[in-house]
Amino acid sequence: MSGAAQRAGRQREHRHDQAAAAPYLALGDRASTVSAHATPSGDGSTAIRLVGVEKQFEGAAAPAVTDLSLEVPEGSIVAFVGPSGCGKTTTLKMINRLIDPTAGEIHVEGTEIGSLPKHELRRRIGYVIQQIGLFPHLTIAANVATVPRLLGWDKRRIQARVDELVDLVGLDPEVLDRYPSELSGGQQQRIGVARALAADPPVLLMDEPYSAVDPIVRARLQDELLALQQRVHKTIVIVTHDIDEAVKLGDRVALFNVGGILEQYGSPSEVLSAPANEFVEEFLGNERGLKMLSLLTPGDLDLSAGCVVPAHARPLEAEQVAKAHGFDWVGILDGDQLRGWAWVADLAELTRVGDAPTRLFRAAVTTTTPLRQVLDGIVNSHTRVAVVLADDQRHLGMITIDDLAEGIQ
Repeated sequence: MSGAAQRAGRQREHRHDQAAAAPYLALGDRASTVSAHATPSGDGSTAIRLVGVEKQFEGAAAPAVTDLSLEVPEGSIVAFVGPSGCGKTTTLKMINRLIDPTAGEIHVEGTEIGSLPKHELRRRIGYVIQQIGLFPHLTIAANVATVPRLLGWDKRRIQARVDELVDLVGLDPEVLDRYPSELSGGQQQRIGVARALAADPPVLLMDEPYSAVDPIVRARLQDELLALQQRVHKTIVIVTHDIDEAVKLGDRVALFNVGGILEQYGSPSEVLSAPANEFVEEFLGNERGLKMLSLLTPGDLDLSAGCVVPAHARPLEAEQVAKAHGFDWVGILDGDQLRGWAWVADLAELTRVGDAPTRLFRAAVTTTTPLRQVLDGIVNSHTRVAVVLADDQRHLGMITIDDLAEGIQ
């Protein structure tokens, strides 16, 4: 094959890869991609702003999105949630111009997106989808390197970024030489996130990224996203049909009705504690109190020591403490360390309660454990309490069902 033919072939491959990667293009050197026509969109703390956005598909009887206005704060996670056909995915796709709006304006990082060529806009935006979209014929390393390669980064810089991202998403470097089909669904999803972050975009869009994995993997990936956000501080918009996922991940929740009508937009606690209307209340379901518990931690409660006595206490003192709390057991403290608990009936013949054999509390939590998890521990324990321990295992207090009820109030 002639040199000219080889160059032509490489150019065709490059154009093909650019077209295939278009939805996932993220920002490389941001200063070089900002349009000369960029106009400020208002408050600098707003990363994404939609003003009167509508989408009417040809032949459709009603709009997919109706007069939508909202702002996404910089560095926050906003969850779009609602029933099928409510326009949440359509809205997401309009933000990176996979779909163009029929009316209205969308600003990303201070620029009205219509003023930018699509490929420049997408260099500012990482994109993660349910189907993950990894290229099956490329290794994991090549998949992650797709955008930096298209942006013309040198090999050393690309390799360093790929290594950094694989570590960032918690995968072993040995996966880099594998192909997507050789990885589990959870691993593929992590690689999808790594690829979306490859060129360090300020905005990350995620379209139901965890709906295709099992509940255990989904919960783990959700936790990993929250941990990752603590490190990368991106502006993230995530589409989900699961209100529990929206409450868990979102700093704000945008709840849509059919037709892309925004029924309520606020923090998870605001939405759960004060639904805007009957539609929101019905969508939230009958477990609003339990969902509220997922937003709170023991650190939000006024903790009391609970049903405990020092190891040097006499059995009569332990019996009085247990009776005052309505229990037939008592916790035993060695200084500020909680040794465990013992039945009051087993203390009668002892001189000091510290001589009694103890059992470990089944529900031991920290100040950052979600109260919904605390509740699960309480109802599955013999003592019907959860003990709260510091990182150094100091006893901080106990939580009962009544404490949880007061916490919600």
